[in-house]
Amino acid sequence: MNLDLLQKKLLAAARAHPPTDHVPVAFEKRILANLPTRLAADVSALWARALWRAVIPCVAVTIVLAALSFVPTNDSSSDEDLSQAFEQTLLASANQLEDSP
Repeated sequence: MNLDLLQKKLLAAARAHPPTDHVPVAFEKRILANLPTRLAADVSALWARALWRAVIPCVAVTIVLAALSFVPTNDSSSDEDLSQAFEQTLLASANQLEDSP
């Protein structure tokens, strides 16, 4: 179908029937009657939408921190394994109780 011809026909039909100032009967009352019937905002839906929007940044931060945890550090001051230092710290009080008479 020729779109230019269709456009000309539609414009001619619109010009032949100009809009009027006539308002339907009780139009204002129908509009005002529908205003209070609006539903209140669903708080759980708002929370769900906000949490779903927060998923992507949280996953990105998790991936970055996980990648950084696998990067080896060249800290020469810590010659000891971290797990060994943690275990010694936890068991320090138990060792003190054994040594005391």
